[in-house]
Amino acid sequence: MKILDRYIFRQFAKTFLFTTAVFVCLFMLINMVDRLDEFMDKKLNFGQIASYYLFTLPSTLLATSPLSALLSSIVVAGRLSSSSELPAIRSAGVSMRQLLYPFLFGGALICAFNIVNSSLLAPAAFNSKNSFEKKYFSKRPILQHEIRNIHILEPGNRIISISSSELDGSSLSGVSIEEFNDSRLRSRTDASSMHYDATAGVWIMQDASTRLFEGGTEQFSFMPLKSIRLALTPHSLKELDLQPDEMNLLRHYRYLSEKRAAGFAGLDNTVVKLHTKLSMPLATLVVILIGVPLSAKKKRGGLAGEISISLFASFIFLGLQKTMSMAGSQGALDPVLAAWLPDLLFLGVGWVIYKTSID
Repeated sequence: MKILDRYIFRQFAKTFLFTTAVFVCLFMLINMVDRLDEFMDKKLNFGQIASYYLFTLPSTLLATSPLSALLSSIVVAGRLSSSSELPAIRSAGVSMRQLLYPFLFGGALICAFNIVNSSLLAPAAFNSKNSFEKKYFSKRPILQHEIRNIHILEPGNRIISISSSELDGSSLSGVSIEEFNDSRLRSRTDASSMHYDATAGVWIMQDASTRLFEGGTEQFSFMPLKSIRLALTPHSLKELDLQPDEMNLLRHYRYLSEKRAAGFAGLDNTVVKLHTKLSMPLATLVVILIGVPLSAKKKRGGLAGEISISLFASFIFLGLQKTMSMAGSQGALDPVLAAWLPDLLFLGVGWVIYKTSID
């Protein structure tokens, strides 16, 4: 790395760390004011409150990194421009592309950390935060058995209805399995309970009564024990209520694959969350492509105006990311596109600004 690159990189790194600390403290302060009544009602001590906000730190860093990176790149480039250092650098033959190198190097380091954060640290911290909230803020006790009333579409036009399940998903109660031939009901099997035989990889139904509908007639049969092989597994049932934010990247991908194989519907939110774990870290590099060229020339309003622009652009990005995620989760937009669209839009804007700055 050249001396100039090291100089710019140090300026960017120091500014980024400072702005990140400010934004993290600001986000936590706003949240603390919002939850102050709950903390006081539960009589939580300082250590408990501090541990709670320690659990929120990874997700807060992930959300504020693009904002901090954009603001830092604009502040550093704007400072170089206002102090006439940047014109001297450009007159020495340094192109805009070369000027971007130290910023992009810093952005790549931030991006790498955020990928680790999004894939590993934030899910683990979210799990701890969720457990903390259930322990201190939940208005109802955590039940050992929970009535679920689950309806699952299995491959082969088969619908499974379950009244209740053990926590580990190995024993089910009130099970009904309906098989269809196109849109016509072919058979229905009801069982008082069903448990999983891990050795054979099949489900065993107790007191299974089967009704077979063929040729306008109904045939009834009863079996005390009936084995059936399903795509549904205890593992997929156990993770049914697991939130996508609680899973690391590999577990999230495996979770999505198992749910699709088991015939679960309504997975758009899970798909959006999976791709957001990759698109959000990469946003840091995208916004730098906007920030540096934007401040490469002196403008009326000076640094204060550029900071205002950066804050405005950052909140537009966060708002767009939230809006697209909601649209993808509700099926109004393709979930993969919803996760990547904010990055793609800002990348296009950044490319236009970059090309304009080198003309």
